[in-house]
Amino acid sequence: MDLNKDQIMMNLKNKIDSVKNLEDFKVLKSEFLGKKGQVTQLMKNISKIDKEKKKEYGQKVNQLKSEIEDVLNSFMEELNEKKKKSEELKDWVDVTVRGAKNSYGKEHLINKTIRESFEIFTNLGFTVVEGNEIEEPWFNFDALNTPEWHPARDMQDTFYLNLEKTLLRTHTSGVQIRTMTKMNPPIAVVSSGRVYRKDEIDATHSAMFYQLEGLFIDKKVTVGNLRKFLEIYTKKMFGDSLKVLLRPSYFPFVEPGFEVDVSCINCGGKGCSVCKNTGWIEVLGAGLVHPNVLKNVGFDPDEWQGLAFGVGVERIAMLKYGVSNMREFFKNDIRFVE
Repeated sequence: MDLNKDQIMMNLKNKIDSVKNLEDFKVLKSEFLGKKGQVTQLMKNISKIDKEKKKEYGQKVNQLKSEIEDVLNSFMEELNEKKKKSEELKDWVDVTVRGAKNSYGKEHLINKTIRESFEIFTNLGFTVVEGNEIEEPWFNFDALNTPEWHPARDMQDTFYLNLEKTLLRTHTSGVQIRTMTKMNPPIAVVSSGRVYRKDEIDATHSAMFYQLEGLFIDKKVTVGNLRKFLEIYTKKMFGDSLKVLLRPSYFPFVEPGFEVDVSCINCGGKGCSVCKNTGWIEVLGAGLVHPNVLKNVGFDPDEWQGLAFGVGVERIAMLKYGVSNMREFFKNDIRFVE
């Protein structure tokens, strides 16, 4: 093979123009630099060259090989850059284009009911306070006029901890006691949170549920004040047509105590299966704060009186949103939440 450098380089450049991909490039490189390639054949011809010209011939072949490698390496870089741009184009996203519609979560009915309740009472001048889920017996029972021997204490079915020195609170009323030990009257607070009792789980009971409680301490507090607060709350939650009924009942921490009913949301008080044909549905418990409770926190019951109320959040949510089974609130079924 003749060592015509210009012709070989021109031939190389012509063939480069027809290379479309990496496989074509490998074939081209082998044709010029492979074991049977043109440069290799030129090196083999060195044995046929006159002795005095071998050195010059060898230098020319090496120079040609170097130039071919430079051209091929440069072209290889171009191929890689084209491949990179092609891959980038496949994955390219126009960030200015409006994306797919996002799916937003829904507020859980428990949180929604608590939030709506807080909004009602804060608009009435109440302040939201929080308390401990792990409580001491004195705050959960004793200070609330429920000493150790009291039969109402057995009804709570309490989860005790640490040799009965602490417990999972059975109601949020401990928040009321802790608030009264830290604040001077007048007091108007509302709180909510999880409470725990050893109840059998069914459609209307759970070992863990949510309560919402309110406490109002001032001078000359009466049942009329209590009724007004509860009328405002229930009408805001269920509608202005609702009627409120206070039935005498017993709770150790209030005197007098009441079960609070509202006219049936389903039938408007006419009587149906929901209200068991009575026209009324029980929604919460309430009463005037017992004088012993006031004494236990250092308040003079001759000077200060109070009212308190407590409601099961699930109870309110079930009535308002037509939920028939309490267990639905805790299943984490996205279909229910939506």
